[in-house]
Amino acid sequence: MKPVRVGICGLGTVGGGTFNVLTRNADDISRRAGRPIVIEQVAHRSVHPDCDITGINATSDVFEVANNPNVDVLVELIGGYDIARELVLTAIENGKHVVTANKALIAVHGNEIFRAAHEKGVIVAFEAAVAGGIPVIKSLREGLGANRIEWVAGIINGTGNYILTHMRDEGRAFEDVLAEAQALGYAEADPTFDVEGIDAAHKLTILASIAYGVPLQFEKAYTEGISRITAEDVEQADNLGYVIKHLGLSKRTDHGLELRVHPTLIPKERLLANVHGVKNAIAVMGDAVGPTLYYGAGAGAEPTASAVVADLLDVARDISTDHRYRVPYLAFSGIDDDSSQLPIMPMEDIITAYYLRLLAVDRPGVLARVATILAEQGISIEALIQKEATEGELVPIILLTHRTKEKQMNDAIREIESMADIAGPVTRIRVESLSEGE
Repeated sequence: MKPVRVGICGLGTVGGGTFNVLTRNADDISRRAGRPIVIEQVAHRSVHPDCDITGINATSDVFEVANNPNVDVLVELIGGYDIARELVLTAIENGKHVVTANKALIAVHGNEIFRAAHEKGVIVAFEAAVAGGIPVIKSLREGLGANRIEWVAGIINGTGNYILTHMRDEGRAFEDVLAEAQALGYAEADPTFDVEGIDAAHKLTILASIAYGVPLQFEKAYTEGISRITAEDVEQADNLGYVIKHLGLSKRTDHGLELRVHPTLIPKERLLANVHGVKNAIAVMGDAVGPTLYYGAGAGAEPTASAVVADLLDVARDISTDHRYRVPYLAFSGIDDDSSQLPIMPMEDIITAYYLRLLAVDRPGVLARVATILAEQGISIEALIQKEATEGELVPIILLTHRTKEKQMNDAIREIESMADIAGPVTRIRVESLSEGE
């Protein structure tokens, strides 16, 4: 069969890895695809030092690749929103299939891109957009196709997981571990996307759409970062039998879908609680299969390239198939922009348990007043730790509550923080058991 000709846009970490995997494993890839997959052209501003493109048709203009009539599949690895969107839509308009690792592009512009691709009858594949080399999209879209998905919970940002792991193992402060992560190249100079949960929210948006058959709705995802987590919180969570993880979580409920990213206390015995360092893991609960876990490298040159090339294999196999008989982009047929079938729930309607940490003046009646405020909001206390007073005669108080609605907790926290005997803001971290019954 005639070769599938690929144009790679971007030869940085992932692009260089993709180029190397395609060339190094060309024979095995061709046997799996049933036809050769060859690199027709590359576009780059700089070349990864491990990548030798001698003899390859190269350009600095990515749109030259999108308009090259000899390119069958455009691989978008430049990242970002605007230029990547224009590039992908241009390739689609020219009848080219697209493979991308760009989670931001898919989460924000995916609905538009998939409509354009459907009209042109071309494939858009994006396995590498979520969790690097872990084949979770294919698992959700195909392997778990018989299931009604109940919830998806994932550690889907390696930088945040690295920071929380070292805070727990070494008792260090957030700022200290972040600086180390930056020095090691795990965190960007501006770490906002990672530590504030934006990167994880992009990925969770994609997973939820595939799991539940709804349009991509990144703008409705609740996002909270880990920058306010202290070594004290990590220690107290451990004392209570929990581990703090920066979790992306989506659940199907009677009222709609939960879509949220935030620090979360997870029981120590759960598999997700034991995912350390820069690794990623996604747990999925299906009604037929039960709980499943997908674990591995969530980033890096060749782990991510593994997913990119796997998508190229799928494209090579399906390139001659009528688009009506291909696996739908987001797993379900007939997804449109009408999200009323399964609305995304506002965060205030979410029900979960909570960990609270506050500093109170060491005098009689303060703890009783805090308990009264919680009780008035219908919030019951499961566990309480009151430590010795600090030098300023402030007593750290740790509370673990039973499950309650977020709005009630917000109201309670506002009232507690207004008390004259409470110093500073109350730290609040949500608690999830992630048990099979949830």
